[in-house]
Amino acid sequence: MAIWIGFVAGSALITGFLAFGARRLLNTRFSLFRTVLAASAGETVASPVLKGLMHGLNPDRPDHTAAIWFLVLGWACALLIAMIVLVVWEAFVPTGTIPSPFLWVRSLRARAERTRRYWQITWIFARAGLGPYLRGRTRPEGESRSRLAHSLAAALDRGGVTFVKLGQVLSTRRDVLPEEFVAELGRLRDRAAPVPWERIEQVLRDELGAPVEEVFAEFEREPLAAASVAQVHTARLRTGEEVVVKVQRPGVRTVVERDLDIVRRLARTLDARAGWGRSLGIVELAEGFANALREELDFRIETRNMAAVASAHRNSEGRVHIPRPHEDLCSTRVLVMERLQGVPLGQAAPAITRRGLDQAELARDLLDEMLRQIMLDGVFHADPHPGNLLLLDDGRLGMIDFGSVGRLDTGLRASLGRILLAVNRADPIALTDALLEVTARPDELDEQALERALGAFMARHLAAGQTPDAAMFTELFRVMTRFALAVPAEFAAVFRALGTLEGGLTELAPGFDMVGEARAFGGAHLGERLRPEALRDAAANELAAMLPTLRRIPRRLDRITSAIEGGRLTVNVRLFADERDRATVTGLLHQFLLTLLASTAGVMAVLLLGLKNGPAMTDSVGLYQFLGYGMLVVCSVLALRVLVGVFRPRARH
Repeated sequence: MAIWIGFVAGSALITGFLAFGARRLLNTRFSLFRTVLAASAGETVASPVLKGLMHGLNPDRPDHTAAIWFLVLGWACALLIAMIVLVVWEAFVPTGTIPSPFLWVRSLRARAERTRRYWQITWIFARAGLGPYLRGRTRPEGESRSRLAHSLAAALDRGGVTFVKLGQVLSTRRDVLPEEFVAELGRLRDRAAPVPWERIEQVLRDELGAPVEEVFAEFEREPLAAASVAQVHTARLRTGEEVVVKVQRPGVRTVVERDLDIVRRLARTLDARAGWGRSLGIVELAEGFANALREELDFRIETRNMAAVASAHRNSEGRVHIPRPHEDLCSTRVLVMERLQGVPLGQAAPAITRRGLDQAELARDLLDEMLRQIMLDGVFHADPHPGNLLLLDDGRLGMIDFGSVGRLDTGLRASLGRILLAVNRADPIALTDALLEVTARPDELDEQALERALGAFMARHLAAGQTPDAAMFTELFRVMTRFALAVPAEFAAVFRALGTLEGGLTELAPGFDMVGEARAFGGAHLGERLRPEALRDAAANELAAMLPTLRRIPRRLDRITSAIEGGRLTVNVRLFADERDRATVTGLLHQFLLTLLASTAGVMAVLLLGLKNGPAMTDSVGLYQFLGYGMLVVCSVLALRVLVGVFRPRARH
C-alpha cells in the first residue's frame, strides 16, 4: 500500500512539474484541464524515450554522468511533448471556444433547463411558420410580410415575459422594421396572472427588512395591476401619504436570464444565416435589448431615473406631473413612489369628453414636456407609450414607469439642435455637416452622394404642400444606414421616444400636428436663447471659460519669439509615445528574436547530428549527437513559443 501511495505521489509530482514547466516556457495561461492532460501525455512519452536512451549503457560498468544527462534529455523531451500538445490543442481548439469540462459538470442542470426552454421556444416559432425565416432560407417580402408580422407577434406573446418585452421594444424601432411589423408588435401587452400574496409578502419582507405592517399603515393585498416583471399594489405610509408599491415577481430574474441567452442564440443564428438579419444589425439589437431589460429588473436604476427626471422637471410649469420616489424604501426588487390618481391615457377618452377638456391642449402640454426634457434638461422618459401616461383627476397629465430613461449631455443636445434646425430649414448641406459631427465617418464616404440623398429625403417630406410627420426620421435613419453612418444610441433613443409618443398623441388628439408644434416649440426656445439677456449671459460664460487661456497666450507668444530670436526653437517628436504602440513593437521584436534563435538552434542541431566522430557517451550515442538532440529540443521549445503567440496573441504577457 505504501509503495502504491508513493508511486501515485511521485507520478503526481512529475505531472505537476511538467505542467508548470510547459506553461512557464510557453508564457501563456491554459486551463487546468488542458495543462494536466498535456503533462500526462508528456509523462507517458518520457518512459520509452528514457528506455531508448539508456539502452546503450553498459550495465556492468554504468556511466553515472551519462545516465544523468540522458535523464535530463528524456524529461526535456517529455516537457517538449507536453508543450506540443498544448500548442496543437490551442491551434485547433482555441481557448474559450469550448467550456471547461468542470463547468460542464457544474452547470449540467442549468444546461438541461436551458436546452429544454430553447427547444420549447423553437417549437413555438416553428408552429407559427417562422422556421424558414430563422434558417435564413426565406426573406419576408410583399404580402407575406403581413402574415409573418402577425405570426411573429403571436409567437412572441406565447414565448413569455422576455419575448413580449422584445416585441414591445421592436415595435418602437421604425428605423429598422417595416410598418407591418411595427403595427402588429405594437399590439403586444405586458400582462400576467397575479402572484399569490404570500410570495409577494416574502419579497417585501426580504427587501424592506421588516414586516409589511411595520412599514405601511395600510397595504392593499389585491394588486392594482399585474405584469410579467412586476405587479403594483396601493398602500398608505405611516405619514398618511398614498403610495404605489411596485414589487418584482419572484424568480423572474432567473427566467429572464435564461431567455436572454436564447434571444442571443437566435440573433447570432439570424446574423449568420439570414442576410436580412445582418442588414438589421440583429446582434446589436439583441445586446441592447438584453442590457435594457437587465436595467429594468433593477428598481434602484428606475428610482434614480425618476429622481433625475423629477429634479429636472422642477424648471417646467408643472403641466405634466412626475411622481416622487421614496428612495429610503426602494431596493432592487421593490419601488415605492407617490400615487397618481388618474386613468391611463389609452382609456381616458370618456373622462376627457365628460370634463370638457381640450384634447389639443393636453397633447401640446405632453409634447412640450417631452421636448423640454430632451432639448433643455437632457434627461427624458424613453418609453412614453399610452400605458405610461395618465390623465390625472385634476386635469393634468402624469408620467409613470421610468425603467427606461435617455440622457443627452450638453454637446449632444447642441448637435441634435443643429440637426433639427437643418431639417427645419431643408438645408441638406447643413444636415450633412451636422450628421458627420456625431457619427464615425466611414473611410470611404461619398459626401456628395450623401448630400444628394438627404436633399431627396427633404424634397419628399418638406416640400411645399407636404405634411411632415415623425415617420420622416425613420427614413432619415435608413439613409444614414445606407451610407454606413452609425446612428448614435442616444439619438436613436430620442427619435424612438418621439415615435412612441406620436402614437399616444394621435390617440389623444386625432389630427394633432406633432411636427408643427415641435417647430413652434423650437422657435420659442430659440427666441428665448436670442434674447439680449440670454446672449449676454452666454457671452459672459464663454468669456469666463476662455479667460485662463487668453491670459496665457501673451506669455507663450513671448517665449516662442524669444526662442526663435536666439535660435533655440526646437520641435520634440516622440516616436511610439502610445504604450500600446510600444507593446506591439516589443511583441513583434520578441517574436523575431525567438524565431531567429530557434532557427539558429535548429541549424546547430542538424550540424551536430551530422558529425560522426567525437567522444562517445554510449556504444550508440556520441557527445555531438547528444548535444544535437539537446539543441533540437531547444529549437522546438523556441518554435513552440512563437507558434503559441501566433495562435493566441492576446494571451501573451
